[in-house]
Amino acid sequence: MNSDLAIVLALLAATVALFALNRPRMDAVALIMLTVLPLTGVVSLDEALAGFSDPNIILIAALFVLGEALVRTGVAQAMGDLLIRWAGPGEARLLALVMVMAAGTGAFMSSTGVVAIFIPIVLRIAANTGISAARLMMPLSAAALISGMMTLVATAPNLVVHGQMIRAGHEGFGFFAFAPFGLPMLALAILWMLFARRWLGRAPAALPAPRPRLEDWIGAYGLGTREHRLRIKPASPWVGKRLDDLDLRASAGINVIAVERGRGFGRHLIQPEAATRLQAGDVLFLDVVIEGFEVGGLALANHLQPLPISGHYFGDRKQDIGMVELMVPPGSRLINRSVTESRFRSEYGLVVIGLKHGATPVTAPVFAEKLRLGDTLLAVGPWKAIRNIRHAPDLITLGLPAEMDEVIERPARAPHALAILALVVTLMVAGVVPNVLAALIGCLLLGLFGCIDMPSAWRAIHWQSLMVIVGMLPFSIALQNTGGVDLAASTLLAAIGDSGPRVALAAIFVLTALLGLFISNTATAVLMAPVALALAAGIGSSPLPFAMTVALAASAAFMTPVSSPVNMLVVGPGNYRFSDFVKVGVPLTLMALAVSLTLVPLIFPFG
Repeated sequence: MNSDLAIVLALLAATVALFALNRPRMDAVALIMLTVLPLTGVVSLDEALAGFSDPNIILIAALFVLGEALVRTGVAQAMGDLLIRWAGPGEARLLALVMVMAAGTGAFMSSTGVVAIFIPIVLRIAANTGISAARLMMPLSAAALISGMMTLVATAPNLVVHGQMIRAGHEGFGFFAFAPFGLPMLALAILWMLFARRWLGRAPAALPAPRPRLEDWIGAYGLGTREHRLRIKPASPWVGKRLDDLDLRASAGINVIAVERGRGFGRHLIQPEAATRLQAGDVLFLDVVIEGFEVGGLALANHLQPLPISGHYFGDRKQDIGMVELMVPPGSRLINRSVTESRFRSEYGLVVIGLKHGATPVTAPVFAEKLRLGDTLLAVGPWKAIRNIRHAPDLITLGLPAEMDEVIERPARAPHALAILALVVTLMVAGVVPNVLAALIGCLLLGLFGCIDMPSAWRAIHWQSLMVIVGMLPFSIALQNTGGVDLAASTLLAAIGDSGPRVALAAIFVLTALLGLFISNTATAVLMAPVALALAAGIGSSPLPFAMTVALAASAAFMTPVSSPVNMLVVGPGNYRFSDFVKVGVPLTLMALAVSLTLVPLIFPFG
């Protein structure tokens, strides 16, 4: 071993130790090593910075944006709602559907993002069915990791190994080259989880008090009978009238909560203002304050069509209309003024529909009631206005409903997001353009059609993950420059002797999986891909089965909670211990080893 290699190995050992301790952060460690390696002279500055120009880094960043667009347009949440409808009461069916849907979604977006999306969905299902969340969370994380065995773009290690193949002058992998291994692995994992779930039924950890939901406030303030919807017919005298001309609040005690305009995909809610001019076909969302008011008579006299109500107090439009509970603090300019006198709607964009003096609800029309210090107000309106009112100096936000976390920012753009995703996948599968260019085209189209904006796109990129990859790539180059890759390959060759290529394949899988116990699966792939290629060359084998084995082993990060961010996300909601992952994850890893040793040589022959 030469001195340069000794330096590189010492730095690599320090990196692994710091990664395992997570002090400092992984991306900080990667940046430190990226700075130190050129100072040792084993790599040049250009080689150290080569990761920033690697097409796969750009591709991974673009895939984060594509995944975020699926979240913002509601595609991901729609899949979760579909899961709830399909699952029914059976736990076994629910577990299998969770795993299938998580793996299917993760094939086209970040597995970490998939778990983040599905955690609240699974928690809600667990609460509604009485099933312990612990029996579903680990199957969710396992399926998300297995999604990395489905497509080329499913996880960063696949792209890292693919990029290493290209740099070494070999042919890379096709888009669905991983699916023949991922699908059997998913089937085995579902069967294993159906058996192993009995070990995961521990009582959930103590959670913070749940946030109120809209139905809680609807019941507390007695709003259930106050909702009405009326469509304006072409013959209505209200057509062309401004809302302030009608003055429904003063004349009939009616608050106009929202106006729905348009049909089909063009249908949208507009926030009513005094100057809003009504059109034929508009649907008025009304809050009728005066008990016993005859809405039917109003509709008949003004050629308005009453519409059926679904849900409770606009609950079916919770993506557009929300509520917030507020308190009048000392020094507020609202004290001793009514809602009408304070021009509450004009000032905040919300309608006050409920009022309590202390703990006593006000039964009279609240818009004429004088506000007092400490009064509690319930206001309704668009979510944007609810977010803005949190900064109002004259009000204190007491409670935000849980539904606020489920609001989809751009639901009307879901068809566009799905079409763009299909286009990107088609371009990648057909090989019409390079994968990175296909992903960039998709990102630009998402922006063009309003599925995501630039600030959201930048925030969607997991810069920490990218920095870890960029910072670890110089180690791969340094090990090759100093002979470390050849040394590792020759050591493995000496260890396996004449046992054959299948044993060499097993050795590569086991070494990759063991290294993944201490560092991220992406960093593991960066280090092990060149070793696998060198080992293949040493035994005269095709590099394809060895590169594929590294990718599969990197995704098989089931054994500890620190093996992958995906596992870390479910530790809290599932109330898991370290031993839970060992108990369930070790058999899963052995299954992945068996699948690799059985199928990889069949699909990618050694010769």
